[in-house]
Amino acid sequence: MDKRYQRIYAAIAAIPAGRVASYGQIAARAGLPGRARLVGAALRDTPGGMALPWFRVLHSNGTIALPRGSRGFREQSKRLRAEGVDVRDGRVPMLAFGLDADLDRALWGIG
Repeated sequence: MDKRYQRIYAAIAAIPAGRVASYGQIAARAGLPGRARLVGAALRDTPGGMALPWFRVLHSNGTIALPRGSRGFREQSKRLRAEGVDVRDGRVPMLAFGLDADLDRALWGIG
């Protein structure tokens, strides 16, 4: 397996339940800044049987990347809601549920 993919999968696996991350954040945490599209490719190529919380990865604006109304879109929304994540109209408020939400709240009083 591609070592870059291994790092991406490890970064995705580290997203805690009830939190989300953007493709760009995952790329940066995997040591691949600017490679958000590679994260998408890695998710598409995830080996069968690998338990990965793929549903916690979103666009940087908090929107679900899968086509609205598709089975995958509905599944991602359902899984996020099951973890207590607020999903409205296919979007998650990143300030409240993103990986850095607690840091933003502590530093800037937002979120």
